[in-house]
This record gives sequence, structure tokens and C-alpha cells, in this order.
Amino acid sequence: MADVRPLSGLRYAATDDLAALVTPPYDVISPEAQAAFYARHAHNFIRLELGREDPADTDLDNRYTRAAATFAEWRLTGLLRQDSPAFYLYEQRFASGDGTRTRVSLLARARLEPWDAGVILPHERTLSKPKDDRLKLLRATAANLSPILSMYDDPDHELRSLLTTARASAPATAFADDLGDEHRLWMIADALHTSRIVAFFASRQLYIADGHHRYETALTYRDEVHELRRELPEHDAVRFVLMSLVAIEEPGLVVLPTHRLLRDIDPDRLSGLDDTLAPWFTSEPLDSPEPDAWLARLTEAGATTSGASAGTVAFVLVRPAGATLLRLRPEGQEAVRAGAPSGDVDDEIGRSDAWRALDVVILHELVLGRALGIASAAIRAGKHVTYTRDAAEGAAAVRAHRADLAALINPTPPAGVRDVARAGDRMPQKSTYFYPKLISGLVINPLW
Repeated sequence: MADVRPLSGLRYAATDDLAALVTPPYDVISPEAQAAFYARHAHNFIRLELGREDPADTDLDNRYTRAAATFAEWRLTGLLRQDSPAFYLYEQRFASGDGTRTRVSLLARARLEPWDAGVILPHERTLSKPKDDRLKLLRATAANLSPILSMYDDPDHELRSLLTTARASAPATAFADDLGDEHRLWMIADALHTSRIVAFFASRQLYIADGHHRYETALTYRDEVHELRRELPEHDAVRFVLMSLVAIEEPGLVVLPTHRLLRDIDPDRLSGLDDTLAPWFTSEPLDSPEPDAWLARLTEAGATTSGASAGTVAFVLVRPAGATLLRLRPEGQEAVRAGAPSGDVDDEIGRSDAWRALDVVILHELVLGRALGIASAAIRAGKHVTYTRDAAEGAAAVRAHRADLAALINPTPPAGVRDVARAGDRMPQKSTYFYPKLISGLVINPLW
């Protein structure tokens, strides 16, 4: 199974000002945030993670070559230093709902495996544009600049007990970011502890939570290097990728929902929507005009029982005149089981029970696909459906007639993501948002 090992990570030598140096991962950095990170500090990690483009860029002078030159300079001047081999225990403490949560993960190198090997499993498909961007950066820097978030099973808390012991000492790094989230890092270099960690993962699968594009990019880069060298040793650094590994049972593993905004819907489909949905869902008008109250009722409806897919499937449909709570009837579940996939999926997937039990799949299949007639190809092309994680924003868009409907959903539980990955299926687009994002610039994995 998974081959997980320590790494000789590169880190900022000065750890007293890390909050001014690190960034979120590239895919959540807006142009405004990019400019702010550039202005924040001359050594901010943005210069590697997501460098500026210039109209005068050429094949020899562009944001990738500039990132490579900056990376080399920072290593040469000692701004970045390389550690002896170790695992890194990474703790994130963050606000969640009305309280605070802590997510503990392990930064490590994981051996790259093709999907069909069944060792490291995806839950979503990738797009070519982000992969091309990350591949160019990887070729230029020969390093994993940010980790992939992956999950593993630890039902008996075997690894958790070891990691708890490691957290008893003072961290090597500790700081708070702009949001007030706290970050702490410990190094685990003891030979007994590292060997126990390696042995623990040797019998386990890994499930990618966030970072599918970077994983596939790492596979491509490994194959390119192999072809160039013609021979690649079994333990070459290029055969591994930087991962942040978190237990599915981890209390701080938070997945946020991504709600759907629906536009340009056939008026006849809209006017007949209640009648179309009646055989599949019960319907309850929500008296409160407040999105927070709707979400509370939605959470309550979806938490009838525990487990990856045992809760009641429920949605809130928001219209200009108000909101309605929908609960799935047994007939609706049977309709999804019996029918061919019609939502935002490819024909060759969407066959497993785990896939058909997902709230987001049932929404796409019954509401978007069958009731509203939104084809999967149209969704992939960016038509009819846009996304928001803010229920109030969705409600405002409907009230202002910038959208015909909003569909508010419950988050997919981590175990549901695992079960779909195990079944070899892929989830619809924008099905998961693991929160918070991992910080970039904390630990770099050099591929040499």
C-alpha cells in the first residue's frame, strides 16, 4: 500500500515573521490578494507560488523562470534552509461555526502511484489549464512548493496517539495568519517514531481531498524525468510528492458545502417544478426570511442519523418569494438507483451505491438534471450553474433576480468522499471544500 517517508524539507530560516511570508495555495489567491502579498514582504512566498505575469514575458523570461531564479537565490543566500530528514506534524487551529477546531496532519513524502494501482485514490476529475500551469512551475523549480491534502483511515487512533505525544513538546514554528488562524509545526525525526509512521501507512490507502491537479502534474513530471534520464532509481525523490496526511476520523477535518445558483432555466420547467419534485421529495415552506435559519433547518434535517451516507438527504430551494426545505422520499432514492446518470458526470462513472447516496449527486440527478433539464455538458461548460459557499449571497442573487433559484446543500462528510474514491467513481464538480486550506511556504519538498 502507501509508501510514506520523511523528507528533508526546505523552510524559511527566520521563523519569527512567517505570517508575513506564507500564502494560501495558488488556486484561492485572487489578483488583489496576489498584489497584497507582493507588497507585504520582499520575501513573500507569492514570488514562488503564483508569480506575476508581464506583457513582455518570453519563453526565457516569465513567471516560471523568475520563480526558479528567486528559489535558487533564496537557497544560496540562506533565506531557505534544508532540514535533516523528518516528518512534520502540522496543527491548524481555526474558527468554525460558534467555536474553534484543531486539525492535525502529517507533512510527508508519498510515493507517486497511478490511479489504477489503487493505492492513492481521487474523488474528482481534473482540468487541463491548472495542470499546465503547475507543470510549468514544477519543471522550473524541481520542487513541490505546496502540499496535497490527503486522507487515511485510523479508526483505532493508532497514529493519532503517536502524534499526540509529538505535540507535547514546544513547536519549531508557531504563528497566526490574517484570519487569526493559528499554525504550529513540529519535527518528528526520532528513528523509532519515523519507523512506526512508515509501517502504519504501509497497510493503508490514501484518498486525495484537495490537490488532484498537483498530483497528476507530479505524475507527469516523474514520467518526463524518467524518459529524459532513461533510468530512475526506485527511491529517487522525483518518485515522491509532498502530502499533508489527515485521518478521516480527525475531529478538525471540516468540509464546507458549496451551494448552487441556477440561471436561465426553462420557464415551463420552473413553473412546474413543485409538481415534478413531489414524487421524490417532501416539501416544507420555511417561514424565516434568514439564510442562517434555513441552514440550521437543513443541518437538522441532514443529521437524522450518523454515518457517511445514513443521514436524510435534504436541500433548501430558494426562490424570490421564499425558501422551501426538501427531504428525499424513498421513491426519490430509488429513482436515482434505477436511472442512468444524467447529472454532472461522465457515462462511465456514477454506478456505485456510494456515489448514488451523495446529497450533491441526488441534487444534480433529480433536481438539476431531471426536473430542470440541465444537461451535464452544459454544467461542465459553465452554463446555468454557478457556485457559492455563502448562503446569504445565494439568497441575495435570487431576490435580485440575478439567479432563478439557489439550491443550498449540506456538506459531504469525509467518509463519503472516501467511499466514492474506493468505488472508483468521481463526484460532481464543486462537491467538496476542505477548510481551512493548507498554508503554502511552510515546508517545501525538493525533488533532488
